Amino acid sequence: MKNTFFANSFEQDVYNLVRAIPEGRVTSYGAIANALGAAGASRRVGWVLNKSFGAVPSVPAHRVVNRVGMLTGAGHFPPGREMAAQLRSEGVVIENNAVVDFETRFWNPMTDL
Repeated sequence: MKNTFFANSFEQDVYNLVRAIPEGRVTSYGAIANALGAAGASRRVGWVLNKSFGAVPSVPAHRVVNRVGMLTGAGHFPPGREMAAQLRSEGVVIENNAVVDFETRFWNPMTDL
């Protein structure tokens, strides 16, 4: 059963869920897919977020990382909107292209929404 928080399209559902991630927190592509009832669709979530940079209202795609906290999507961000820089501006510590305190920064949409 779908929560009324979600729309009718996978893309809009991803956007809505990512917009709910609190500032200074991160989640994973897989956690978003699981929350949307699409386990195994983490790459699809990534593809959707690669198209999100012009969405209105904005989608904080920088808050979505891989399952171990790596900034695997960083190469897709437009100049001036670098993923690591946006996360750092929210107080997230990044080292070696990864969230340092991933476990404490992790936002689980299945339990924290």
